[in-house]
Amino acid sequence: MVLVLGIGNSLLQDDGIGCHLVERLTLEKPHWPIELMDGGTLSFSLVSSIESSSHLIVLDAANLGQSPGSVKTIRNKELDEFLNKPGKSVHEVSLSELFDMTRLTDSLPCQRAMVAVQPKNITWGEALTPEVAAAVPLAMLQIESLLLEWGILAAGSSSHKQGISQ
Repeated sequence: MVLVLGIGNSLLQDDGIGCHLVERLTLEKPHWPIELMDGGTLSFSLVSSIESSSHLIVLDAANLGQSPGSVKTIRNKELDEFLNKPGKSVHEVSLSELFDMTRLTDSLPCQRAMVAVQPKNITWGEALTPEVAAAVPLAMLQIESLLLEWGILAAGSSSHKQGISQ
């Protein structure tokens, strides 16, 4: 199973980017062979969904040290290293802790990535800031690129545009 997991708090402006992306995927890509999940602000209940996945894409706001709206795809070991740096998660249970739990049962997804977006504001508000809202199309393309690379989507069946850098 391929799990696309959006995380964040949709009441804290840009922190909700993962949830907004899952909502958009639900509306625009219902034919994709993936399971979409709004993971909110994370909890231990997500462990079983992660364990049962062969491929995992996490969508979240993250401190990339770049300008607001910047998008970066981080994969596998690089993702593990990124998540273990202090100050990367604002959630009660960190993604790193969830990954550690799946390692205990040797069920960490073989392919995992995060499509991360640099937030501008994580204060009260339901709307994304303009900078982060403008990053949604690029984040969608990076999700699609991962699915193509992993062979989940066939090259001719998607709306992928060549030449988009990650």
